[in-house]
Amino acid sequence: MRLYPAIDIKNGKCVRLKQGKFNEQTVYSNDPYIIAKKWANYGASYIHVVDLDGALDGNWTNKEAIKKIVDSVDIPVQTGGGIRSIRDIEERLDVGITRVIIGTLAVKNPSFVKDAVKKFGNERIVVGIDAKDGMVAINGWEKLSVVSALDLCKQMKGYGVKTIVYTDISKDGMLIGPNVDYTKYLIDETSLDIIASGGVSSIKDLKDVEIINAEGAIIGKALYTNKIDLKEAISLFEN
Repeated sequence: MRLYPAIDIKNGKCVRLKQGKFNEQTVYSNDPYIIAKKWANYGASYIHVVDLDGALDGNWTNKEAIKKIVDSVDIPVQTGGGIRSIRDIEERLDVGITRVIIGTLAVKNPSFVKDAVKKFGNERIVVGIDAKDGMVAINGWEKLSVVSALDLCKQMKGYGVKTIVYTDISKDGMLIGPNVDYTKYLIDETSLDIIASGGVSSIKDLKDVEIINAEGAIIGKALYTNKIDLKEAISLFEN
């Protein structure tokens, strides 16, 4: 199972939100690239970057911060937040991003994902499904849609998508454990590569995610609060 240390960027800084609430944030670093280098030095094989400003307003205001992360590490970086057009994807790939995560647009304009997969391939395009009570949230988690996470997964699979980042919003930033049951449900029903996100707080949580055959797990707040030692976790799950 691959571990994805997360770097959430707001106003150019590395932050963590609680349940996706923009008014409940903690700043962990003014220089996200330093955090990226730290995780890479600990043995991370991938970095997960979220552009929180982009997710909210659709603009790539954190381009320089994200580009600096890519330039600072020798491992792949995936990023999401603010992807609204094919050009947005191209701009991120052009600075060295390995995989681009499409979130809101997968709900609002599903055929966009189909076109993106056709143009860039399913190794480059990942769909981020952020849900609460099984329903997909959009616009930086500000709104709940009428689309279920399972239905969206199935639709995306039909469009050639291979990898999904599934986040349970109610768990995110809470350190109360991921939604293992629903993540397993999505894996069993779709056979997609599902990356579990939201709530991971311990080695036990990672073991729970590994047991259900998730492709990977995103670790955020637990790293920043020293509840999980990344070196230890990598030795247990990636080696």
